[in-house]
Amino acid sequence: VAIQCLETVFKITLEDTHLASSQHLIEMFTNSTQKNDMLPLSRSLPEGIVKADQLKDEGNNHMKEENYGAAVDCYTRAIELDPNNAVYYCNRAAAQSKLNNFREAIKDCESAIAIDPKYSKAYGRMGLALTSVNKYQEAVTSYQKALDLDPENDSYKSNLKIAEQKLRDMSSPTGTGLSFDMASLINNPAFISMAASLMQNPQIQQLMSGMMSNAIGGPAAGVGGLSDLSSLIHAGQQFAQQIQQQNPELIEQLRNHIRSRYLSGSTEEHS
Repeated sequence: VAIQCLETVFKITLEDTHLASSQHLIEMFTNSTQKNDMLPLSRSLPEGIVKADQLKDEGNNHMKEENYGAAVDCYTRAIELDPNNAVYYCNRAAAQSKLNNFREAIKDCESAIAIDPKYSKAYGRMGLALTSVNKYQEAVTSYQKALDLDPENDSYKSNLKIAEQKLRDMSSPTGTGLSFDMASLINNPAFISMAASLMQNPQIQQLMSGMMSNAIGGPAAGVGGLSDLSSLIHAGQQFAQQIQQQNPELIEQLRNHIRSRYLSGSTEEHS
């Protein structure tokens, strides 16, 4: 059927032997592939490649001096001269990240990876940029690829843990990324005892009663929003002050717990 279709479309038959090629299709494909592999990746002239490398070094110096805009300019000019060098894109990604141009940094990392799929630093820098735009799942994938290529890199390991933690935070019931282990807190005997003691305070009882009345449609419902908010803030301040007075150690434990889980800084890579 395929032969008949081709004969109909091209108006030929098996008798037209004078149209036959001297090579089989597989041979033509193989020869063409080999020739393409021998072609240079870039049409850049040798002097252009040398100049591009000089611009890269100049950009690296600007990075050390924290002159990130000038670094981006140098890497961009290097790319124009030699567009098939993955290092130039990856270095420009680092400079773009320093300028908070994270989406541009991601694009540059993607370009570097397209040129060199085994360039671990490009995956690592893309992970940093993805984390900065809250794309934690993609960041985790990028860091995992970086570690596959460079298993001993401590920076990738550390940043992977941070991205994984942020991903878990985003999946938490609060969805804020700033939650802590509430279950552990409410099951803490010291906290339960302290809360019970505070609820015996007449002033706290009065504030709670007023807020509950407003919540179910009391006299101030719908018209006393600002007053209710002030009362809530005031009650919260009093509650916090009394917790601090009665059990300062518990407050310090909570602070340390939050710091250890959510305030850890990420390790930055150098160009």
